[in-house]
Amino acid sequence: MSRPRPEVAEVFRRYQDEYLATHSASPQQRRVVRDLIACRTAALGGHVRRCDGCGHEQIAYNSCRNRHCPKCQAQKQAAWLEAQCADLLEVPYYHVVFTLPQALGPLALQNKRLLYGLLFRAAAETLQTIARDERHLGAKIGFTAVLHSWGQRLEHHPHLHCVVPGGGLSADGQQWIPAREQFFLPVRVLSRLFRGKYLAYLREAYRDGQLVLKGRLEALASGSAWRAFLAALHAIDWVVYAKPPFGSPEQVLKYLARYTHRVAISNRRLVSLEDDQVAFRYRDYRHGRRDRVMRLAAVEFMRRFLLHVLPKGFVRIRHYGFLANRARKE
Repeated sequence: MSRPRPEVAEVFRRYQDEYLATHSASPQQRRVVRDLIACRTAALGGHVRRCDGCGHEQIAYNSCRNRHCPKCQAQKQAAWLEAQCADLLEVPYYHVVFTLPQALGPLALQNKRLLYGLLFRAAAETLQTIARDERHLGAKIGFTAVLHSWGQRLEHHPHLHCVVPGGGLSADGQQWIPAREQFFLPVRVLSRLFRGKYLAYLREAYRDGQLVLKGRLEALASGSAWRAFLAALHAIDWVVYAKPPFGSPEQVLKYLARYTHRVAISNRRLVSLEDDQVAFRYRDYRHGRRDRVMRLAAVEFMRRFLLHVLPKGFVRIRHYGFLANRARKE
């Protein structure tokens, strides 16, 4: 008889004491640990389901409803997708990804609300600016942006997925201007403008004393070190990737269903929990998208999972342009 597949909550339940004894955790991370352990257990209470036909009763324990819980996203996802169906247009949709350089990772972890917010701001302004340019599209666009902070192996990898209708409105709002077939906007131009905007906003944040610089980042408090840090970031190409357009609005919904309410790792990717190690599946994009299995010490697995806990109230799905909430109905 095969063992049941483990869940993220089981890892946290077994190893929370060891983790908290050896790692610091923010109040938000501690809340995630408590919620995942308690989710759908007697700790949160429950309710009785009764069949109207036969009278059979079954106890159903309550969910934690934490947005980082692998068990609690399906219902939210379904409700959100239903609301999006009415707004899909009969046009091609494009998928554009903006990624922060790896060198910004430690700074982003200490300043999640600020740096993730700048990621949304710089990416949105970049798309809108280039789209308005007559040399490219010459239109006012709309799009949905979703933040992910993880890679397949749970490493820190902040990036923004943007789903963009293939076209936009004319300046007077009376005409639809379609994008060229199989092409939306030039990624090299997007990349350079995105880099410039992000670094400009980061420079302002430093000047205004908004950045937390602790531990190994304390050296950046020196003006010369900070300028050298920015210069190194400006010297590299920033990754902006545009995938081919989706085939139909239904495929857009299928994509959104996978990405909008995803957490760092789902329970179905876990393979085993044995000998204080967690084994889980991941897709190796560097080697032909092969499916592989990674094994991590349970405490290290928890550490990587908790890297992706967002600040309280941080909005990770945002709409822009003619898809913004205030303009969408019109």
